[in-house]
Amino acid sequence: MAPNMSLFSINAILLLSADDGSRILAKYYSPPHIPTNMGTDYPGAQPYTSLKDQKAFEKGLLEKTTKQTNDIILYDNRIVVYKAESDVMLYVVGGADENEVMLYNVVLALRDSLNILLKNSVDKRTLIENYDLASLCLDEIIDDGIILETDPVVIASRVSRPPAQDVPNMQGIDLSEEGLLKIYQFGKQKLGERLRQGL
Repeated sequence: MAPNMSLFSINAILLLSADDGSRILAKYYSPPHIPTNMGTDYPGAQPYTSLKDQKAFEKGLLEKTTKQTNDIILYDNRIVVYKAESDVMLYVVGGADENEVMLYNVVLALRDSLNILLKNSVDKRTLIENYDLASLCLDEIIDDGIILETDPVVIASRVSRPPAQDVPNMQGIDLSEEGLLKIYQFGKQKLGERLRQGL
């Protein structure tokens, strides 16, 4: 086992406009617990801590990838896998020693789950209009730089509707003034009974 192995394999996920390079959605990750005495030389370390550094990295990355036809590059000592969708570039950034196939699976999961959620209309305007779905999609795939899920069907199902056990049954509840008064009287009666019984 290599000494630098870590679950924190993703440094960033970026959705950038292919036209002007503007940021649509970007999430930079770093491990929540930084190892002591390691400086910035540990697995999952985030080299882009300021907004200025992040914007410079994104600008250079877009310039480098718009003329390329492949899906993977080594840029700024980071492995970057990417896909172009309409007028949007999807990027997954990992450390130089990360597994390229694993990172590629993440970018494919992102692309395919966005296609499912946005009904095959992954473009800048649709992403901005459905920012909440795109952000939740990223959160279902990655958490603090750890890959959680790469199956686009599972990701889309988790984002598009809440789990059935978490949705309260709201049928049969009378929310009129009279119904709320009945609920209040019922609660008051039950509280009185509990107090008489000594809780």
